[in-house]
Amino acid sequence: MSARTLFDKIWDAHVVSAETAATPATLYVDLHLVHEVTSPQAFDALRGRGLRVRQPARTLATLDHSTPTLPAASDGTRRYATAAARAQVEQLEANAQDFGIELHGWDSDARGIVHVIGPELGATQPGMTIVCGDSHTSTHGAFGALAFGIGTTEVAHVLATQCLLQRRPRTLAVHVEGELAPGVAAKDLILHIIGVLGVDGGTGHVIEYRGSTIRALSMEQ
Repeated sequence: MSARTLFDKIWDAHVVSAETAATPATLYVDLHLVHEVTSPQAFDALRGRGLRVRQPARTLATLDHSTPTLPAASDGTRRYATAAARAQVEQLEANAQDFGIELHGWDSDARGIVHVIGPELGATQPGMTIVCGDSHTSTHGAFGALAFGIGTTEVAHVLATQCLLQRRPRTLAVHVEGELAPGVAAKDLILHIIGVLGVDGGTGHVIEYRGSTIRALSMEQ
């Protein structure tokens, strides 16, 4: 068997139906991360079609983007920036209860940024396929998972089927060797790489970072 990249191994292990010239591949999704901004219309779509969430145990929700950062008022009410923000949070609370999804809400110590709680809780695991109605896929890529940022229509599709329609991307390896100079951090490194590749250099690709410099970075980096 010829050598395969990490991407190849994960992709091949999750293909439900192969890509054709007319149709994208159907990929099984191991973990679906949900927050209050990109999910309300998706849950409404399920209700409109009389559908349930296909695999609630593989769906993890948290209150994130629209939550107020100010402490609650003396009477316990929360100081939302807008009425729309309040409506989004309350809608996710209702949707999680209606569809049987685990939600890290106001009473959960694990509530937080949707891309941070996956690794923190051990939900993000090597070899997984992960989707979220948002971006930040490299957070999970650092753990050897293949993650996709998806739109609201795709959020509804994953909720209903536990699968994602996706054309197979190309792969690009970035090798970095040597020790970083004092004061040079991961952000400096990636900005240099972007400068070399261009802002659209990774379009259509899954990038795998390799080499001694990458191996020496912390997980946060």
